[in-house]
Amino acid sequence: MQNVLDSLAGRAMVIGVDRLDYSKGLAQRMDAFERFLALYPDWRGKVTYLQITPKSRSEIQEYADMERTISEAAGRINGTYGEVAWTPIRYVNRAYSRSVLAGLYRSARAALVTPLRDGMNLVAKEYIAAQDADDPGVLILSRFAGAAAELTAALLVNPYDPEAVAISISHALSMPLEERRSRHDALFRLISENDLKSWGELFLAALTKDADLPLWHEHLGLSPMLNRGLA
Repeated sequence: MQNVLDSLAGRAMVIGVDRLDYSKGLAQRMDAFERFLALYPDWRGKVTYLQITPKSRSEIQEYADMERTISEAAGRINGTYGEVAWTPIRYVNRAYSRSVLAGLYRSARAALVTPLRDGMNLVAKEYIAAQDADDPGVLILSRFAGAAAELTAALLVNPYDPEAVAISISHALSMPLEERRSRHDALFRLISENDLKSWGELFLAALTKDADLPLWHEHLGLSPMLNRGLA
């Protein structure tokens, strides 16, 4: 992990960690980072985007095609904007241990968690938990991730809008320390209070009709329609 940090040579890092799947919006995320480099040339050479994407279902042709598409996009962007001493995107197709990922999360100035549609998405919460409270990074989160209903202090984005995501990347990288601390404090308190035990209790209470449904919706980020279905 230290080798990764040393290789950044003081540059800011933006991180994404996703399995290879259509729902994760990786192609749109590449487009957004390319748009960021086009809109904010002052950041060129000063930030590196690390995308960790372990291969998934590579024996299925559609997934193999998707892997090739993402890899080609990263190569094209690196070819357009890269310099001898700087590669804008590092695209890695392997898994890392939890401890290594925690260190990478903690070192990243921002995290891109921008699925097109997702359930809870624990990567968003892992990133928050790994941060240094005195100097935290910024979570950029898709509005279509289940966690977005809870994590409203993140920078919420529409993953289908590359320019809006690009603007949020710039916002995250230039965000004052006081604002970063304030956002992280709100996010960390939420995930600390709504831990696995409390989540399970709320879930079971809702199933037995003992929970207040608006509270269930607020804490667990499920749609009102699903809440009605539990009633």
